[in-house]
Amino acid sequence: MARNILLIPRLGKSVQLAFGQRVCSFCHQNHCSTLPLKRAVSTSPVFFKELYTQTTSFQRAHDIAEEKGVGDLEAGSVSPWTQPDAWEQAFVRPEPQLDWTFLCHPDNREKIRANIASRKGVGLGDIDKVVQLWNQHQTAKTAMEKQSLWQELLAEAVQIPNTSHPAAPVGDESQAHVVEIQGDRREFDFTPQTVVELGEALQLLRTDYLAMATGPRTYYFLGDLARLEQALVNFTVHYLRQKGFHLISVPDLLHPDVIESCGFSTQGNRTQVYKLSPEKHGPVCLAGTAEMSLGGFFANQTLDASDLPIKVAAVSRCYRAETSDIAEEKGIYRVHQFTKVEMFGVTSRDESGKLLQELLDIERHLFLSLGLHFRILDMPTEELGAPAHRKFDIETWMPGKGFWGEISSASDCTDFQSRRLNIQYCDSAGNLQFAHTVNGTACAVPRMIMALMENNQQKDVSVPIPQALHPWMGSTTVLRPPSCKPLLIKPQDKIKRKDNKKT
Repeated sequence: MARNILLIPRLGKSVQLAFGQRVCSFCHQNHCSTLPLKRAVSTSPVFFKELYTQTTSFQRAHDIAEEKGVGDLEAGSVSPWTQPDAWEQAFVRPEPQLDWTFLCHPDNREKIRANIASRKGVGLGDIDKVVQLWNQHQTAKTAMEKQSLWQELLAEAVQIPNTSHPAAPVGDESQAHVVEIQGDRREFDFTPQTVVELGEALQLLRTDYLAMATGPRTYYFLGDLARLEQALVNFTVHYLRQKGFHLISVPDLLHPDVIESCGFSTQGNRTQVYKLSPEKHGPVCLAGTAEMSLGGFFANQTLDASDLPIKVAAVSRCYRAETSDIAEEKGIYRVHQFTKVEMFGVTSRDESGKLLQELLDIERHLFLSLGLHFRILDMPTEELGAPAHRKFDIETWMPGKGFWGEISSASDCTDFQSRRLNIQYCDSAGNLQFAHTVNGTACAVPRMIMALMENNQQKDVSVPIPQALHPWMGSTTVLRPPSCKPLLIKPQDKIKRKDNKKT
């Protein structure tokens, strides 16, 4: 029986053309094809494989297969319900295509060494060891020795962080440069409460008595607060689509190599990445941000320069093994899982700085629309992590505990991720170049709710909802205590009621 497959664009016409590659109906490989998208093609995979073996050309094999038509299909071929073999294969991480000329050039060694020293954290690579292994590999005598040295060289070289932008401040968080301050700080004629105090008073938030259900650093949004979460997501996605972003629903389960290729460590005691049991599930991690999933979406893609930049967005749950003893970060500020709207862009190597500013402009517009008082910081080298070349953080004033809290960031990762994920584009001269990737947080829901509730609270603990969110909140314009009895009863209350019944 023949296999019937319809070629379908993944994100609509513009992005499909940008990819320049499609999953072939015949061979199920990614490569350029001139076949029309709207036609369903029926043929035998076995027959096509023989054609390709004879012609060594995908396009020629396609043409012959079409000429043969359905009447020449071989008996006993694959069931139409059988998945392509490639779908059953284990994930294989693309070999990183690092810039060896830059890394191993003697003139760059001191610059790279200083850049590593200016970053925070361990395991950031040793450029001297990289150069030593490179030289040993170049002079190795046997193929086995070369292969062994090459794997050791790659393992060390991928730990070298991205370069730092010349304007990035050097040092720790205290060296962050305030680029601008937006909005007005509200003056209160009463002592403002924290988001947890407000949420409990409104009976819309639960952060305690969760040990048996979820453990610490988790929460429940109830009633109108759960609706506010959805309103924030809808408001943000609506604006991003107006700005040309394509929405993607991403997986939360990722192969650790995808996460590592994006510049996040999955190993060691300091990792924030959750792992599933390898004995039961194999190498699988929970995504800490949709940046990881979106980066993996573009892995092994060759794009066309004329279709860049490609801008995508995702709404996802984010899972992080966060730890913090800072009092201000308790409650819903630093939690183990939360909803976030993430922006991700792929562009040419000369345009990532421009795209970074575009993402920053979007964040500025969104937060001003919500009436927030915030500041934009050019972050210093110790706050860049491994993948970022430049990073801006946005902090808003949290009056409940009286501190500036981060609600967003935007990073230019240049070709750090694309060289590890093999994301390339074909320039106007026909040459392959590694793309640049940029990412930014459009809405981290718990922190946004914290900012809105603490800044908009009234003396009677009611919280007016910003005008921009009204279209997604129905008739609800103010958060108030529910008129009916609480949805959940605290365990102590249950115990007291039982005791009262006994007496």
